[in-house]
Amino acid sequence: MLKSRVQEATALHKRGYNCAQAVACTYCGLLNMSETDALRALEAFGAGIAASGATCGAVCGLLMLAGLKNSNGNPNDRSGRGSTIKLGQQLMTRFKEWNGSTVCRELKGIESGKVLRSCQGCIADAARLAEEILFDGVFEPYAPRTEEE
Repeated sequence: MLKSRVQEATALHKRGYNCAQAVACTYCGLLNMSETDALRALEAFGAGIAASGATCGAVCGLLMLAGLKNSNGNPNDRSGRGSTIKLGQQLMTRFKEWNGSTVCRELKGIESGKVLRSCQGCIADAARLAEEILFDGVFEPYAPRTEEE
């Protein structure tokens, strides 16, 4: 079993990666995508998709990993599309159960003034979901060291 990479994901964010990049770049190598390609593909997904406050970037990075993991990559064969969407829904549902929302501006409390989860926390949760669901049995269970994670 591999050691959990949840802390690596949060460390990437501290180094300047946006939330989507931090999650996806932590695991993309396991799915045959280079970190450079993941960085480029997810550059506009920061701050809730192009700074719109929409879907959390950490969730977007997680969903990209779900597609890389589950899709057959053939646009003429749609047999896997439904299962990839179902996998994405499962990930989003679990994230929302943990945090109360998947929307960046709600998580940050921009309109309500009540912060549901910090970016670091969202990244940690998305990374945990990647390890628990997308890479089930590959990583050691993650034990958070702080409330923030």
